[in-house]
Amino acid sequence: MDYRLLNHFLALADHLHFGRASDACHVSPSTLSRSIRQLEETLGVTLFERDNRHVTLTREGQLFHAYARETLEQWQAMQATLMAETRELAGEISIYCSVTASYSFLYRLLSEFRQRHPRIEIKLHTGDPADAIARVQAEQEDIAITARPRNLPDALAFKPLATSPLVFIAPRDGADWLPATPETPTPSQWKDVPMILSESGLSRDHADTWFRAMGVSPRIYAQVAGNEAIVSMVGLGFGVGIVPRIVLDNSPLLDRIMILPVKPELPHYDVGLCVLKRRLKSALIDALWAQLPN
Repeated sequence: MDYRLLNHFLALADHLHFGRASDACHVSPSTLSRSIRQLEETLGVTLFERDNRHVTLTREGQLFHAYARETLEQWQAMQATLMAETRELAGEISIYCSVTASYSFLYRLLSEFRQRHPRIEIKLHTGDPADAIARVQAEQEDIAITARPRNLPDALAFKPLATSPLVFIAPRDGADWLPATPETPTPSQWKDVPMILSESGLSRDHADTWFRAMGVSPRIYAQVAGNEAIVSMVGLGFGVGIVPRIVLDNSPLLDRIMILPVKPELPHYDVGLCVLKRRLKSALIDALWAQLPN
């Protein structure tokens, strides 16, 4: 079996889009299409239904997906065993994180790791931290730097890197709608405050819980993907936002923002590495995981 073809199949099964899957595999869409046709000809079945707008797995494709995933994992385990004999690991690890996490944690995480394992390549993808857990669960990424969810799924392992408070932020220049006494909040102070919140994720969950406890439905000015965008919009004076303190501390807009001393304070934000437990059987992923103390 050509394991390259299995990788191409799994990428298309994950993304269901030839452009995104070919980007993930670092090949052209035409090369990816040839790989899928070669697999289908070898197996004698159609693995994907595709037209100009949609790509979906057939029943046969769904069955082959489980085989392909298991076969690649066994191959990677065998590679790890053979590489252990030479005491030099080689391969590729994909990491997903927010832009802030990339410059807050990656150097500490990877600087020694790269010296120990120079033949392991790192593929870094950045985006909305609210998507991190789902991407690891879907096996689109090997590891994510993310906030620990309130209820960690049993299939996931988590190792902490840092703890950051969630804070209310406002434009430093002030605004008429800012609550006069945020340390003693009342529904009347907050009902008309324009809020800029994450579309989803842990910070949004905590924000919704805080407003429910106040008995107020927040006035949503904008729902955005990514904490950095919240800081930008608050700095421009559009409203009050809620972000991890670590995002604000690393923002170039820090001098345009002030933290509101809101009570009760929001829960702290535990940031760490997240991985599927069964993926720790990979010697490459386990080597990175072992960089952090238990």
